[in-house]
Amino acid sequence: MEGKIAVIAVVVVLFVIIIRNIRIVPQAHAYVLERLGVYSATWGVGLHLKVPFIEKVIRRVSLKEQVVDFPPQPVITRDNVTMQIDTVIFFQITDPKLYTYGVENPLLAIENLTATTLRNIIGELELDQTLTSRDLINVKMRTILDEATDPWGIKINRVELKNIMPPKEIQNAMEKQMKAERERREAILRAEGDKKSAILEAEGERESAILRADAKKQAAILEAEGQAEAILKIQQATAEGLKLLNDADAKDSVIKLRALEAFSAAANGKATKIIIPSEIQGIAGLASSFKEVMTEPEAPKTAASK
Repeated sequence: MEGKIAVIAVVVVLFVIIIRNIRIVPQAHAYVLERLGVYSATWGVGLHLKVPFIEKVIRRVSLKEQVVDFPPQPVITRDNVTMQIDTVIFFQITDPKLYTYGVENPLLAIENLTATTLRNIIGELELDQTLTSRDLINVKMRTILDEATDPWGIKINRVELKNIMPPKEIQNAMEKQMKAERERREAILRAEGDKKSAILEAEGERESAILRADAKKQAAILEAEGQAEAILKIQQATAEGLKLLNDADAKDSVIKLRALEAFSAAANGKATKIIIPSEIQGIAGLASSFKEVMTEPEAPKTAASK
């Protein structure tokens, strides 16, 4: 009976030991394994079983991209201006083995390396260049840091200068300079606006004068064309009348009658005195006598004539 209990106890102990030595590596992680103090393997994602008392997981490494925000570092520019700059590093572990055995404290190493690299780069630039060359500084720092951390199994994906803080006196001077620059731009814009307004007003007056002159010219042209057309119509009517008279072979008496009719029409106007030539007077009397003869009533017919 005691033997069975001992066997059961041993089985239970072995089962517990096996259960305690089962490891599940989650996604985007890696485990570094040592056997008797020597690097043995790197476990990836999945289920693993280590040998009890012989193998040991010494580091659990995250393969995700990580972000580290380092505190501001004092740096000096080439023109001897001291400022505070803090940086943000985006990195990712690419080799868990090198990350484990490459450097004792990777984050501290990256922080110190970032500070020295930043001082070297800023020391070659002046204040104005530092404030306007963030992209250049970021690229240089990323290249240098990525090359330096490659033996540690770390890849630097991106470096950003988070804040650049010049001394208070420099900030005040920069603010005054910016204010003066804004006022200068405002004055220039106002002057340009006044200039454009004056130009547009002058152009409007010129175009208005041109349009008025063109309108007068067109009116004069139309009036002259109307007068010319009227004269042409009169001449055409006169020519047609002469042509008709010529075609009708009118006698001298007919022409004189026509002249008399013309004087009669003229008498209907505002003229108070009309001088009639003698030959027209004679023909006028003849015409009156002829009119009286033609208008006399007929004599009544006699019974004899019936």
